[in-house]
Amino acid sequence: MFNTVLLSGVTHATHPHLTEGVLPEGQEKVAFSRLSDAMLKWHGMVQNEAMKRNIVGSIHLVPKEHTYSGSAEASVAFIEWKVPAFAFASREIQVGYIEEATQIIHELSLSQHPRDRIWVNVVHAVDGAWGIAGMALTNAQLGAGSAAA
Repeated sequence: MFNTVLLSGVTHATHPHLTEGVLPEGQEKVAFSRLSDAMLKWHGMVQNEAMKRNIVGSIHLVPKEHTYSGSAEASVAFIEWKVPAFAFASREIQVGYIEEATQIIHELSLSQHPRDRIWVNVVHAVDGAWGIAGMALTNAQLGAGSAAA
């Protein structure tokens, strides 16, 4: 999934880590799509097809005996985005996306997975260290590509 080339727009990566069984089988793809769509919505880019094409990622299903909360075995859901520093920059976007992402996982779990075991975080790439197709891009270069998309 990471063989994406920047044509126009910025690549954003999401990596949900879920304990096996948090979501009913087959709902992982739905979760990935809805989490990605929510990110686009909160950034005002729902109609930006170039951005949509440049959301990449992977879903990691982890056996329950390998996921923990409070130092004890537990089912968990971690939603992590790796993005340039200008993404998720406003408090409104942060709060809104995290609330919506938590709701998405909770709903798709058929309200079985507790909200207090759903974590969302955003990791920002260091300026100049966002690499696509062998090119180290700065925030200015990424922003120019995003604006052109």
